[in-house]
Amino acid sequence: MISLNVMVVDDEHLARSRLKTLLADCADPPCLLEAEAADAMEAMAKLRGAAVDVVLLDIHMPGADGLQLARELRQIRPELCIIFVTAHAEHAVEAFDLDVTDYLTKPVRAERLQKALQKALQKKEQFAQGISRPDSDLDQKFIIIQDRGRTERVLLPDVLYFKAELKYVTVRTAQRSYILDGSLTELEAQYTQDFLRIHRNTLVARREMRALERFHGVDEDDAEGGAVEGWAVRLRSCEEPLLVSRRQLATVRSVIAQS
Repeated sequence: MISLNVMVVDDEHLARSRLKTLLADCADPPCLLEAEAADAMEAMAKLRGAAVDVVLLDIHMPGADGLQLARELRQIRPELCIIFVTAHAEHAVEAFDLDVTDYLTKPVRAERLQKALQKALQKKEQFAQGISRPDSDLDQKFIIIQDRGRTERVLLPDVLYFKAELKYVTVRTAQRSYILDGSLTELEAQYTQDFLRIHRNTLVARREMRALERFHGVDEDDAEGGAVEGWAVRLRSCEEPLLVSRRQLATVRSVIAQS
């Protein structure tokens, strides 16, 4: 099995020790600690003579911070996998703009670190085979989900629909649902080319709209569970019917007819 050579960059000794302990227990993929550094300057110096595949990088450090270091590394070592490990979730969007492999928030769980390292291994294998990502992938749209201390990037092409529920928005993919603290109106304005509002509380991916059919059932969004007769959209990757408002019916028919 291919192993990963890892550098840990964090100004706190205890944080570096914690990560080294987790790395020692990591078997899939196996990891070797190649170097460690307490700041960006030391990291740059050690990287010149080290065979490093992955950098586990803190953000808040004395001198140049982790984001600045990541920008430098992208210029001189584009093949490096950068995984941010930080106590500050608010930098996730800026971090992912640097095409980092993952973004972990402290305290890091072993299984979460292992998943991030598996992503790094996949990237290393692709780079070794000369597979580069298309430019369009680098500009791929995504949303950031914050969930119980975990920060996750969800690619927009994976989203089937957004549905407003109480003060939050449910983000539905083929695999699972996420909760986004945001506004459906803002999402509609930002992604109007990719998503269509079919109901006051629902935006649906245009590419996912498979059919429009008669609906007889209960409106789950109605607090009283009232019976509904109307129309619903069927999606390609999800069996759940999504109600269509009368106002949007003609538009939905047109989009499906053209797809």
